[in-house]
Amino acid sequence: MTTKNNLLVELFVEELPPKALRKLGEAFANVLCDQLVAAGLADAGSVLTPYASPRRLAAHLTNVLAQAADKAVSQKLMPVSVGLDASGNPTPALLKRLGALGADASVVPELRRAMDGKAEALFYESTAKGATLAEGLQKALTEAIAKLPIPKVMSYQLESGCELPGWTSVSFVRPAHGLVALHGDTVVPVEALGLKAGRETHGHRFEASVDPVKLRDANSYDQQLQDEGAVIPGFEARRAEIARQLAEAAIKVGGGTQPINDDALLDEVTALVERPNVLTCEFEREFLDVPQECLILTMKANQKYFPLLDAAGRLTNKFLVVSNINPADASAVIGGNERVVRPRLADAKFFFDQDRKKSLASRVESLAKVVYHNKLGTQGERVERVMRIAHAIGEKMATPIGDAHLAPRAVQAAQLAKADLVTDMVGEFPELQGIMGRYYALHDGLDHTVADAIEDHYKPRFAGDELPRSNVGIVVALADKLETLVGMFGIGNLPTGDRDPFALRRHALGVIRMLIERNLSLDLRTMLSEAFAAFSAHKGGEIALTDPTDALEAFIYDRLAGSLREQGASAQEVEAVLTPRPQRLAEVPKLLAAVRAFAALPEAPALAAANKRIGNILKKSPEADAHVSELLLKEPGEKALHAAMQQVVPVANSQFEAGDYTASLQTLAALRDPVDAFFDGVMVNAEQSDLRLNRLGLLMILHGAMNRVAQLERLAA
Repeated sequence: MTTKNNLLVELFVEELPPKALRKLGEAFANVLCDQLVAAGLADAGSVLTPYASPRRLAAHLTNVLAQAADKAVSQKLMPVSVGLDASGNPTPALLKRLGALGADASVVPELRRAMDGKAEALFYESTAKGATLAEGLQKALTEAIAKLPIPKVMSYQLESGCELPGWTSVSFVRPAHGLVALHGDTVVPVEALGLKAGRETHGHRFEASVDPVKLRDANSYDQQLQDEGAVIPGFEARRAEIARQLAEAAIKVGGGTQPINDDALLDEVTALVERPNVLTCEFEREFLDVPQECLILTMKANQKYFPLLDAAGRLTNKFLVVSNINPADASAVIGGNERVVRPRLADAKFFFDQDRKKSLASRVESLAKVVYHNKLGTQGERVERVMRIAHAIGEKMATPIGDAHLAPRAVQAAQLAKADLVTDMVGEFPELQGIMGRYYALHDGLDHTVADAIEDHYKPRFAGDELPRSNVGIVVALADKLETLVGMFGIGNLPTGDRDPFALRRHALGVIRMLIERNLSLDLRTMLSEAFAAFSAHKGGEIALTDPTDALEAFIYDRLAGSLREQGASAQEVEAVLTPRPQRLAEVPKLLAAVRAFAALPEAPALAAANKRIGNILKKSPEADAHVSELLLKEPGEKALHAAMQQVVPVANSQFEAGDYTASLQTLAALRDPVDAFFDGVMVNAEQSDLRLNRLGLLMILHGAMNRVAQLERLAA
């Protein structure tokens, strides 16, 4: 039977974990679909629709067969020499193998012979019956449940439909109470989690017009749940409806207000409600005196509300609530939410008022009681190290730009950067560290660049995040990240695989971005050495680190290489630029652009290959030095190359010194013909030692000139 119809499978469960719901829904549907395709019951043209709501995981799949088509199967039995005797009769081994497959000696003449490697083998050709939908779906359902990315499994006892009610345990993300499996309008007899499939499901706890909802067929699932169950079962459809209602409510408030843009919050709320109903609430204006980040965070994190911002991005005293019920009179729901949020905002106001009674500077001493890491001391000791590193970086940055205030302000900001960790507000809301430090610094009357740096020293916090807004912030952010990197590498706390608990990869990329995007002429290795020295200068002397400079330098270049490849550079181009380890990372984009332009030249392949050849020759000739005597130039090829180098190399070097790396490499491209002629007509390893050393010296000068911008041999195929 090959009847095609659409399939609907639903697991009805107790409330699923909201932060995992979207992934659970997608995984459940995708594994079901993949398994049915593998069984031949669905194909690549079948359209999958996943569903996920707080109390259900479901999948709708089009064009599913009631039974898969039969398949021709070819099974290798054994070598002919083993299966047949000298007379061509089956051996006992062959008969035993055939018996295991449900065949007998009568099929021996029909066995296919074919070469298998170097020996001829016997193959048994048969037809495998296609799986029925009940068989295939049972396997697919079992697999889908087993492969769910469940954050935490719970065990519970079955009360019916099992051998020992009340004693038989099953494990799943939440207790399951219903299973639906419909192929068209026919129930598919499958089981899962102690449940037998049927056509009944349940809608909204309070607003369903019918309970249970009896599904007519697979295609009516979505509409019946909406009409009879008061549930929008699709995650994406429910999310879009919430976004629409949020925007509509903001327009009604007026004044150009917009709900806060937060995809994670929208996803979480979508996973909490089955029938969204957006309501507008408000709180007292006096709370707006508290920094808006505090109010926004408490509304989002604790209550899952959507704060409303005005056209300038400032918080208003109105917020939006996504309710799971739709009463005729919503005043009680609105009033309840307003009462709930008021104590939260009052707490934030209390923390803010209390924190401002003490200056940030007065809190620094308390950091000595806060453990940073058991091998790296306290936050107070860490602050001292960051201050030393910030002073060193600030001095170097200040010289070319002539900013005498840079280093002192960076040191002051570094001293105060962690002080908000011991405030009540950050103690309650750790996400506000740095942000609150800036507010308290401004309240203390500190310079705005210092205050901004206190907030910005955590930046960039993630890929694509903005950089610190001022040079002071850049200095402190570099110092803070370098201190973390050196400290953790120095005690052997390196990232492994997916584990990076101290975000060292992110810190390394942050250092790279600041150096490159702000075009800072700072030497990477020097900064690493100064950061390591800050640990050595520790007053107590008990912090012992292994010097991590080499390992950390390699780690940073590895992160940079990955970043450049993600931006479109080839592996060969990246290796050419980074193998010489340019210490000023700000130069890397220019070096890479020069290499990419050079690689596009017709002369590039030949010169890259020649450069590789020269490098190999010089590795085997440690006695060579970069010196050429014109009197020892005998062959026309070496004279021509030397003359060309006399013309080309000074120009290329001058362009390199001026920072025009692209022009420098393009100038060197003129050496292609003389280099080719040299290798065609000159024996480098001449028996006469003075001639040999002179030729090696010529190649050494050429090799040095060609590799100032990048290691060109890496471009060789």
